[in-house]
Amino acid sequence: MLIESFIKYIRYELNLSACTVLSYSNDLKQFKAFMTDDGKREFDAVTVTASDIRAWVVQLVDKKDSARTVRRKLQALRAFYKYLLKRKLVESNPAQEVEVAKVPKRLPDCVRVENVDSMFDEEVDASDFEAVRDRLILLMLYTTGIRRAELIELKDKDVSASELKVHGKCNKDRLVPFGEELKFEIERYRKLKSEAVGDLAGEHFFVRRSGEPLYPSLVYRLVHERLSAAGGGSRFSPHVLRHTFASAMLNNGAGINSVKELLGHESLAATQVYTHITYSELKSNYEHAHPRALKKGG
Repeated sequence: MLIESFIKYIRYELNLSACTVLSYSNDLKQFKAFMTDDGKREFDAVTVTASDIRAWVVQLVDKKDSARTVRRKLQALRAFYKYLLKRKLVESNPAQEVEVAKVPKRLPDCVRVENVDSMFDEEVDASDFEAVRDRLILLMLYTTGIRRAELIELKDKDVSASELKVHGKCNKDRLVPFGEELKFEIERYRKLKSEAVGDLAGEHFFVRRSGEPLYPSLVYRLVHERLSAAGGGSRFSPHVLRHTFASAMLNNGAGINSVKELLGHESLAATQVYTHITYSELKSNYEHAHPRALKKGG
């Protein structure tokens, strides 16, 4: 019952994302199964020790779970026992005493700006609803940095003449401004949407011809196909366009706090990873451009 109570707490009181709630729920059920030998014994969360949790971590490692996965599962336990501490059901957090190896940070994948720009070189048929919509999807992801889920959930009322009202993680809203090019594409799309979809369209801004909203795999396929054709990277997904937006903003002088707000990051640390990208690109450009950059000493 304590696990179920905790899951309700993080879902309804902390407003954590559905993905996080599901992950924590699965992780805690897995730990419960470990502690009860798959239901052969009663589970008493209050009597769990750090040694019990270490034994579980060893089992996870033996099963070849990645370091990243193990850290996430351990974080679920820490959050659970923090909740029990708050309710005064335990005197300490046993998961807090268990450490696992740090996961090396992998830099986000980005696509070179010139390759992304090439996707917009050719004009589309201004009378083709889906062609105009798809161009707008790509341009909006690239020029605002919003997430795929945020784009799909945009409502008509959220899109004004100069900014988007984006409903982000943890039910937090933010305003994202945009420029004249995106404004033009939005107006063109809205006109065609009215003609092609009409009364079938609901409250969602982006829709299919049926009037139904977009779905994640549709957006993924569109971005993957267009970025693959444009080249200039190794991974092609909507999130790569978000990374490319962030690094382009920083490369062109935007303040890191401004980029943090535009991306909807909770902490500055999540945005700071992009400073490593901009430095890497700066270093690479220097080594390719300066005649003595790679000359060895001595």
